[in-house]
Amino acid sequence: MNANSPTYRPILALPDNLISQIAAGEVVERPSAVVKEILENALDAGASTIVVRLEEGGVKRIAITDNGRGIPPDQLTLAVARHATSKIGSLEELEHVATLGFRGEALASIASVSLLTLTTRTADADHAWQIENGKVSPASGAQGTTVDVQDLYYNTPARRKFLKSEQTEFGHCAEIVRRIALARPDVSFSLTHNGKAVDHWNVSAIDKRSAQILGDAFSNARLPLDESAGPLRLHGFVGLPTASKARADAQFFYVNGRFVRDKLLTHAVRAAYQDVLHGDRYPSYVLGLDLDPALVDVNVHPSKIEVRFRDSRAVHQFVFHAVSRTLAQTSATAFGTVPAPVSASGPGTATPWLAAEQTSFATQFANPSPYAGSGGGGGIGMGNGGGAGYGNAYQNPYRPQPNGGVTQSMESYGAFFRPNVNDAGASYAPATPVANALPDDDYPLGFALAQLHGVFVLAQNSKGLVLVDMHAAHERILYEQLKNALDENAMPVQPMLIPVTFFADAVEVGTVEEHQDTLKALGFDMAAISPTTLAVRAVPALLKNADAQSLARDVLREVREFGGSRVLIDRRNELLGTLACHTAVRANRSLTVPEMNALLRQMEQTERADQCNHGRPTWVQLGLNDLDKMFMRGQ
Repeated sequence: MNANSPTYRPILALPDNLISQIAAGEVVERPSAVVKEILENALDAGASTIVVRLEEGGVKRIAITDNGRGIPPDQLTLAVARHATSKIGSLEELEHVATLGFRGEALASIASVSLLTLTTRTADADHAWQIENGKVSPASGAQGTTVDVQDLYYNTPARRKFLKSEQTEFGHCAEIVRRIALARPDVSFSLTHNGKAVDHWNVSAIDKRSAQILGDAFSNARLPLDESAGPLRLHGFVGLPTASKARADAQFFYVNGRFVRDKLLTHAVRAAYQDVLHGDRYPSYVLGLDLDPALVDVNVHPSKIEVRFRDSRAVHQFVFHAVSRTLAQTSATAFGTVPAPVSASGPGTATPWLAAEQTSFATQFANPSPYAGSGGGGGIGMGNGGGAGYGNAYQNPYRPQPNGGVTQSMESYGAFFRPNVNDAGASYAPATPVANALPDDDYPLGFALAQLHGVFVLAQNSKGLVLVDMHAAHERILYEQLKNALDENAMPVQPMLIPVTFFADAVEVGTVEEHQDTLKALGFDMAAISPTTLAVRAVPALLKNADAQSLARDVLREVREFGGSRVLIDRRNELLGTLACHTAVRANRSLTVPEMNALLRQMEQTERADQCNHGRPTWVQLGLNDLDKMFMRGQ
């Protein structure tokens, strides 16, 4: 290179001040980064009380006071020097980092782009000490440390121009405080801005701290999680789909107490929610993953917000299955226990909705009633008006109404709430009012009262009124049954008495011939009987009441588009959800009371029954207190 060229420069060592300012560009991106670094130092120092004071979004001033161990006066100069730290001293310690901060750059980088004053006092010191502009002097103060950062970027005006508005920068700072406060409920935090108190959290348990920070929407719709496997432990709370949000701003994941944004962990949680959440919604959660520090590398990014796991696949699977198992608890039994299949109509008699041979709610509609009483009609049907004959005591008590509702006498309905009598010599007492005979929690969804506009099932339980979206609930039940059958390679098949034939194009015919194994695994038996005609000879038994042609076309469309192997792995749940939707009971179909109760009992025994396949709730509870407030009772 020509030495006279204007681009030529000799290799020189950079001055320390410039080195610090370059490092500050990585560590101190904005005021919130300063807050993060100082808070982490305070926690590493064992603080139990932290006060954060901000002015003008942190640009004018950031003052953070803690009651930690403090810094001895002879170490103050090193505290603000580059690459000086008390947290690691060897490569072995770097590979087992157990503290939040360890790089030894934070205070030095902050001091290079601001006016920094550090006041500190140890427990055995007579008074506090202060360092400002490199000079150490006596000062006044309680045990702990106060880091006062003023006029951030005063000496780098170009960087200051890239900062956003005061409120935006304050919002980022407040978010950092929230993140750290969530991870450490054993520490009290206070936050003020421009002299006004913004937040204050006393020492509390994680459930209370998370409720304070994330609000009632999360605290009223969350599930606790605490699972361990070998060196891994996952604990915290996952929000129900009803606590989902349009943005991913309520997702807090911590690795050994450190807040991280890790694609691996985010994907694992997202995958666990795929069955119960809309694609455009984001779950809410507060989760902490604890593991041996040697199994995770936290030194992959200057801001320490990214991590790398030694066995990323094992971590992904552990998180995925732990969250999946927790979400599987979202059945109707969240308010009680799974009921035992006992009779509600008489001793020694099995109720139709709990019969052992029942595999789905759909089969209840097609099966004849097991009660062929003297006055009974033809079985439990979909609005057929036949009713079910329960011997002489139950002779057609259900009368479908024009509006889709169901009515019956209170005396007839009272049998649903009578206790099971095991003593052969005992007899039932006269029917009592329903409200006085409801079990406490044996049947969390209670017992059906009627249908509303052919869409909702109204039921009464010990807590009040339950409203069920019958299509959404039945869809979830079928979906879970299809998943379980496919997982066990035991999809029950229903042969067609007369094969269903339909016109098909050459691509559909070719798909059937090419992917016979995939179709059989899904429970379908299809064959080409001509170049333009397909015959459906068998369908999954759980879907036998659906339109065979529509089912076949949906399956062929998925297989054609994604291939057989991917349909059974990556696209399996989407396909099964589509198939379940075909068979689920439709709106405006009148159900009898036994049919509605059949649905309620199946919901109580089905995982994830609180949400349909698309993430919408399948039922809601209106408590007696809620109803009292609506009608202003007692006011």
